[in-house]
Amino acid sequence: MNDHTIERWLTDSARSYPDRVAIDDRGVVTTYGGLERRVSRLSERLTRAGYRAGDRIATVTGTSTDHVVWFFACARLGIALVPLSWRSSPSELAQALTASDPMLVVVEDAYGTLAGEALALLPTPIPTARFDTYGVPLRSHASPAGPRRGPHNDDPLLIIFTSGSTGRPKAAVLTHSTCFWTNLSLSRVVPLTRDDVVLAVLPQHHAGGWNIQPLLAWSVGATVVLERTFDARRILQLIPSRGITAMMGVPTHYRRLSEEYTFEEADLSTLRTAVVGGAPASAALLRTWHERDVRLTQGYGLTEAGPNVLCLPPEDALDRVGSAGRPYPHVEVTLADPITGERLAGPGTGELLVRGPGLFAGYLADPVATDDALRDGWLHTGDLASRDAAGYYSILGRTDDVYISGGENIAPVEVEEALLTHPAVAQAAVVGVPDDVWGEVGHAHVVLRTGEQPTEAELIMHVRGQLAAFKAPAKVTFADALPTAGIDKVSRRALREWSRR
Repeated sequence: MNDHTIERWLTDSARSYPDRVAIDDRGVVTTYGGLERRVSRLSERLTRAGYRAGDRIATVTGTSTDHVVWFFACARLGIALVPLSWRSSPSELAQALTASDPMLVVVEDAYGTLAGEALALLPTPIPTARFDTYGVPLRSHASPAGPRRGPHNDDPLLIIFTSGSTGRPKAAVLTHSTCFWTNLSLSRVVPLTRDDVVLAVLPQHHAGGWNIQPLLAWSVGATVVLERTFDARRILQLIPSRGITAMMGVPTHYRRLSEEYTFEEADLSTLRTAVVGGAPASAALLRTWHERDVRLTQGYGLTEAGPNVLCLPPEDALDRVGSAGRPYPHVEVTLADPITGERLAGPGTGELLVRGPGLFAGYLADPVATDDALRDGWLHTGDLASRDAAGYYSILGRTDDVYISGGENIAPVEVEEALLTHPAVAQAAVVGVPDDVWGEVGHAHVVLRTGEQPTEAELIMHVRGQLAAFKAPAKVTFADALPTAGIDKVSRRALREWSRR
């Protein structure tokens, strides 16, 4: 009764519904029985090759059935899957590989060049395998293999890189228990049944790519339609052709769908549940979808919480525009004064703290960052939130100025460091500014070295050469000096005022 491990979800569904479709991957279907057999074969190969509970296997791949097979095979053996972003630059990918220290890297052919360039930057080689062959090299690693056993509740299941609330991406460890409780909470508010058909558009290097609907769907015998990229016209065709009943996306996804010229005539009659997260949905966007008889369920979360924290049901959407809602079941939240740490009662504004069994286990090999995030059982999110008299929360911003662009967290300091590597840049500061398409985009304010005259486009391309393209600022403004708020501390509030001019 206390087994909260995730691998049994597939086993149970395969036993109950062997002939039902588990995955529709661009028209190629896999039944639950077929998925179970593939997972069993891969698990046996990994075991024979010496991989054991406690190991880590990294992947560089787009969303695919193969990736799901690797996920469940790792889950079955107590191995942690480390899905790395194919949107990364080679240097970013190399940093993630160094931080996660996997025993094996599994690479999809489409990203072979990216992975190869990243691996070439590492001082010590890491064994690799290809998705299409399932050829598994023998385990070769400095640390000895653990005992051969099945998974435990507290075994790492997913290690997801997130910018979180500060600086460079950190490796958040989501255990089997984390994912169990997160999906249980989701099922209490946005339930799925075996008759549902879930459209999955979030990349599988995000926690939401697993824990917002797909894993819950596989636990009840539903079908998951996997999409590698987001093509609005194709999605509007898939909804009626596949009978999509549930989906999750960021506001940008729903905006792009509503702006597609076929939207007004598209058949959305099967779509019962549509979850939107990553950023608040605007009143105009909510009205657009409500007019098509699709009511959006809004929410707030972060990787370190599994990710689900707050939920605003459709019936509250228009009356509480901008609100993130109230806590999911099994999730407790409170506010704390950002300066004193004192807990706030009743309506107020402060840093959002989260507690519950769905929290992450910490940051991999980073006890300092873990202790800073988890204090006295509470996760300190770094997000500034307000709470009204009815207990509804609204996210006001980031205490550390991280901004969200198209559902992706972007830490300004990371972009600033990239700008400062350009020989013409003396100082740089980046703030997030509102954008009709992406929610927020980066606006860089730059002080040049004497005699230097790079163009705006040149600096943007320079950042794109070092970081994922979505992290590059959309605009660069040149200044003689940056505003300060104290000794050598840039005032981001003043920069935001500058950006609005």
